[in-house]
Amino acid sequence: MIQVNQISRIFQSAREGDKQALFPVSLNIDKGEIFGLLGPNGAGKTTLLRILATVIKPTTGTAVLNGHDIIKQPDEVKKSLGFLSGNTKLYGRLTTRELLTYFGRLYEMEDDLIRRKIDEILAFFDISELADRRIDKLSTGQTQRISIARCILHDPPIYILDEPTSGLDIISSRTIVDFIRNAAASGKTVLFSTHYMEEAEMLCNRIGFLHEGRLIAVNTIDGYRRNSGLVHVADIFMHHVKNTTAGVS
Repeated sequence: MIQVNQISRIFQSAREGDKQALFPVSLNIDKGEIFGLLGPNGAGKTTLLRILATVIKPTTGTAVLNGHDIIKQPDEVKKSLGFLSGNTKLYGRLTTRELLTYFGRLYEMEDDLIRRKIDEILAFFDISELADRRIDKLSTGQTQRISIARCILHDPPIYILDEPTSGLDIISSRTIVDFIRNAAASGKTVLFSTHYMEEAEMLCNRIGFLHEGRLIAVNTIDGYRRNSGLVHVADIFMHHVKNTTAGVS
């Protein structure tokens, strides 16, 4: 469902010089899989996700999402995914229903389908009472759930979510965690980034560790534990960082 082939990214700056934000990454993610990218801020998670969502272009390499190449077929890729960016801004003067209707029409959905999907999604996220409230009057958690509703309105086969629970309270976070689980159970492919170790452990079929722009390991939780002899994801991550720094494969 997602095939990443040697994607890298160098950001160029006349003042600060070139910075390699992402070293070549190759990765395959299957249909119905929840794959987590785990790493600290600045590790390259957002850069990789923005490349896969066709927001920025890779310096080298390419990827295929749902059979479509991100370089050659960016419009088809966009139709195949729902992308939640950490810095996505919503139109504060619109109500929730107005905002979602606007995006539904951008997705070329019929108005009857838009209305039905809006009601279904708001009910799932337990925010039906927000349908006619303005976006700029909502809390952070409410806004985040509406941001995800915007991404999934057209029912794409792939979800790419950048730090979907960042800054949320425990109730809002759990709602989004439940959504991710349900999405995968229905056959969606979910790729999300996080720096919350427990969240990755709870949700993911596999986890990739990103550190300083490099994908240093990919495995299941059980696989990581068997190979390292460690239990907690934070300890396993630091184990791999230490081995990578020391030049141990």
